[in-house]
Amino acid sequence: MVTATKKKTSTTKKTAQKNLVIVESPAKAKTIEKYLGRNYKVVASVGHIRDLKKSSMSIDFDNNYEPEYINIRGKGPLINSLKKEAKNAKKVYLASDPDREGEAISWHLAHILNLDLQEENRVVFNEITKDAVKNAFVEPRKIDMDLVDAQQARRVLDRIVGYSISPILWKKVKKGLSAGRVQSIALKLIIDRENEIKAFKPEEYWTIDGIFKKGTKKFQAQFYGLDGKKLKLENNDQVKEVLARIKSDDFTVDSVEKKERRRNAPLPYTTSSLQQDAANKINFRTRKTMMVAQQLYEGLSLGSAGHQGLITYMRTDSTRISPIAQNDAAQFISQCFGANYSKHGNRVKNASGAQDAHEAIRPSNVNHTPESIAKYLDKDQLKLYTLIWNRFVASQMTAAVFDTVKVNLSQNGVIFTANGSQIKFDGYLAVYNDSDKNKMLPEMEEGEVVKKASTSPEQHFTQPPARYSEATLIKTLEENGVGRPSTYAPTLETIQKRYYVKLAAKRFEPTELGEIVNSLIIEFFPDIVNVRFTAEMEGKLDDVEIGQQQWQKVIDDFYQPFKVELGKAETEMEKIQIKDEPAGFDCDVCGHPMVIKLGRFGKFYACSNFPDCHNTKAITKEIGVECPTCHQGQIIERKTKHNRIFYGCNRYPECDFTSWDLPVGRTCPKSGDFLVEKKVRGGGKQVSCSNDKCDYQEAKVK
Repeated sequence: MVTATKKKTSTTKKTAQKNLVIVESPAKAKTIEKYLGRNYKVVASVGHIRDLKKSSMSIDFDNNYEPEYINIRGKGPLINSLKKEAKNAKKVYLASDPDREGEAISWHLAHILNLDLQEENRVVFNEITKDAVKNAFVEPRKIDMDLVDAQQARRVLDRIVGYSISPILWKKVKKGLSAGRVQSIALKLIIDRENEIKAFKPEEYWTIDGIFKKGTKKFQAQFYGLDGKKLKLENNDQVKEVLARIKSDDFTVDSVEKKERRRNAPLPYTTSSLQQDAANKINFRTRKTMMVAQQLYEGLSLGSAGHQGLITYMRTDSTRISPIAQNDAAQFISQCFGANYSKHGNRVKNASGAQDAHEAIRPSNVNHTPESIAKYLDKDQLKLYTLIWNRFVASQMTAAVFDTVKVNLSQNGVIFTANGSQIKFDGYLAVYNDSDKNKMLPEMEEGEVVKKASTSPEQHFTQPPARYSEATLIKTLEENGVGRPSTYAPTLETIQKRYYVKLAAKRFEPTELGEIVNSLIIEFFPDIVNVRFTAEMEGKLDDVEIGQQQWQKVIDDFYQPFKVELGKAETEMEKIQIKDEPAGFDCDVCGHPMVIKLGRFGKFYACSNFPDCHNTKAITKEIGVECPTCHQGQIIERKTKHNRIFYGCNRYPECDFTSWDLPVGRTCPKSGDFLVEKKVRGGGKQVSCSNDKCDYQEAKVK
């Protein structure tokens, strides 16, 4: 008996083609892929894939300033992978960041992958949320060549300036120097401020504070003037004359002026205002602010809610808020504080010159309060997110209302003025309290008498302008229209890396090298350090972005006079010899005198017998404290590569003791560990135990 057997037939399923989406950052890829679903595959280009050569100018001056791009070294495997994915994809979408740089990255990708520039395959979203991402794919557009050209113009312009001036500085001063449009302006601002400080002559002035009483209530008033006129007290003799006219403790209330004052909420953050506030309020350096903001933008895992982008794009000079975000904020504010706290519908005017390419920096979802997501964020992310969330919510709230009162008191022509205020309606201060405490005066009426309890004359001297901090320098650059949001952090980093400036007590001080470079650029390239010229150039780049200027013409208008300056600098700039200072001791290797040299990261000791002897030593500062670990070495002040001060043993590597805080040479009476001096909020210092588990602290000192 023959049994029939069914013949097995094998069928192969054809894998359905997916749409390919290319973003910049791997951190974004997974989130966006989850939002888009199974028909999409999301990969990352990891930034640019093409750029100008590092080893040459890479600009064809004979061919209308055409940039000569090459594939970035090391990205070959990634490029091959992207080509393979694109070949197998149903359609390719380019989703790099929503700015000039992102547009240029998409354009380079289109070139590498042979994509049609007329195809609508460019998608942009200002925040990484499900709705924003999905909506972006509903209306893709063509690559915006005006944006690309604006980025190319900036890149070519900066390359021409940097690669033309830097070699001259190498020949005439020392190797490793550089010059650039924005960095040269920043350096000049710092040096100009230093010159102002050196030239400043303090002027003496005096104040007189008075304590007055009405019944049992005391209040403070300040001397205003004599005989109805304001008077500035310039010396002690004038103070004595004023006090001599006060014959008794009785002062008459001449006037009581009551007003209602409104204080509007601050605008939501732009890049520069975020950098400034992060420096002032949470002590973040500019680079750190942008790094943490990038993490918040790309998103974090919020437990069961999944990976979500927490803020909108962090490179912006716009204060605009989308209508959807305004509606969400209004609803949140009304529910949490009451409808009278919401200013829904108010339009915000942008600063002149703002590109307004996308919104202000704000939380992607206002319902993600800092408290509700705190457990998913590290401490730095939480600090910055809290700053952004508070500022945005405050910007959508009504003004705070104050009752203010001004009282003038007099006796024998001597006038004192007292001011008081009280919050009548807190408005935006409910979430963003930047107000002074209430300072109420007792009720007073015109004609009544109050008693003087005491007067306190005090001598003062006018102070020179403060050196720039990172925050104030960025603010000044922005006010002058120099640079753009994406340029501030790298600019400040470059002038420190080149040792043109150094940070001392979080303020910029120019170095000798910085002053030399600045003087040469001022003499031979005056336009490069001309604030107005540089601001006008930024305006021309903005015109390229909106299609009102042709980028090669902008470059040519700059280059033709610049070429003449280059030729003059080549022939007329004299070589500057930076002399080595004697160190005062001999080399412990060969016996020749040691000298102090100026290097890329500052001054250091080196043997004068170089190149026959390569002995070098770091210049260290002893603080007069014995090492608490080995008890043989001395504690010295050291610096990290980012110029942050720390303390270590001079016997390193035999002893590996280090401390961020200054050891004071005493031991803790409670734990026996070494004591350190720490800076405290509001200024001043405090000695405390180095052991975090010990609570020993001494009184704060100014």
